[in-house]
Amino acid sequence: MMMERGLHPQLVRALETRPVVALLGPRQVGKTTLALALAKSIRKPSVYLDLELDTDLAKLADAEAYLRRFENRLLIIDEVQRQPDLFRLLRGLVDIRKRAGETSAQFLLLGSASRDLIQHSSETLAGRIRFLELSPFSVLEARQADPATFDLERLWLRGGFPDSFLAASDNDSWDWRSDFISSYVEKDIPLMGPHIATTTLRRLWSMLAHGNTQQVNYSKLGESLGVSYKTIKNYIDTLTDFYMLRQIPPWLGNTQKRLVKAPKICLRDSGLVHRFLNITDFEGLLGHPAVGASWEGFVVENILNHVSDKWRYSYYRTSAQAEVDLVLEGPKNAVWAIEVKRSSAPQVSKGFHYACEDIKASRKFVIYPGEDCFPLGNGIEAMGIVEFLTMHSHAGAWERGVIS
Repeated sequence: MMMERGLHPQLVRALETRPVVALLGPRQVGKTTLALALAKSIRKPSVYLDLELDTDLAKLADAEAYLRRFENRLLIIDEVQRQPDLFRLLRGLVDIRKRAGETSAQFLLLGSASRDLIQHSSETLAGRIRFLELSPFSVLEARQADPATFDLERLWLRGGFPDSFLAASDNDSWDWRSDFISSYVEKDIPLMGPHIATTTLRRLWSMLAHGNTQQVNYSKLGESLGVSYKTIKNYIDTLTDFYMLRQIPPWLGNTQKRLVKAPKICLRDSGLVHRFLNITDFEGLLGHPAVGASWEGFVVENILNHVSDKWRYSYYRTSAQAEVDLVLEGPKNAVWAIEVKRSSAPQVSKGFHYACEDIKASRKFVIYPGEDCFPLGNGIEAMGIVEFLTMHSHAGAWERGVIS
């Protein structure tokens, strides 16, 4: 089963307007498949290099001489984080090709690490590069690909990595996720990140999965693993750089209340959460103590995958437990308070009402597992995740994909 990725239109537009486009995201998320499919659809001939292959990497021994051979072609360079020095060279090549009359669709770079980890391309290629992020399948992508068979429960259980979500069985999906975690711990992160013992990294990742959607306590994690506060923070930043975690910052608006200041940690793929929690099937998920946190993380990640950088996201919590799971602040002074509930008959606490007053929320939502939309009183709208994403995508409330 093939599914067209929702980022495709943004990628096409970026290639039409910028000479260099960097498509970033975790391994096995479909970057190569999307790039090669796109290359067939544009009029410009393309050349593909995979820097994980020794033969292709050797071609860049004299990178300038090799790359200058391909004028008027789109060069697709995969796993570009293995050759970060390329970015400095690309600036000169782009300017040479621009003087020759070539402006758009010169280089498409694919990377499995964050822009900051790869290099300082924002300075070396300022005004020439567009960054896009490809995430695992979202709710809308999976639903739009095949509305008749869309299964929200399967997507939540298995996560959105294509080979996991589309696996023939839950057991096959489980095995794929096990192999994926081992590969990241043993190979991918050591290649680019700081030296971290394999057992330490796996333990940390598992501990974060067990505390998914909670405020991080660096000192407690450090004590458990026998490392310092600063070291734990660096490890968490590394997992964030490799798109395994999302750190949701605390709300920083003006208030007299005493706010919780630590970021909230969310694993970005629900399927990996469930692998670390040893949840093998949907019945096991529903009966697990972490079902609520898992649902919250799944909903929040789906929402943030559809929010452009015109919106700022955070969470709100005071020492008195007034709380909003997700705060979105966008154009025209929009302040959206979003609470996530696993119950089919959701109710909100007094703390949510107080928090909405503190942040001066212009709209208030509760996202629950159902499909109906209905008011909860006091201006709060309850709706399912599909309905929430569909309504606001159609309304043009946000644009997905562009992160720089």
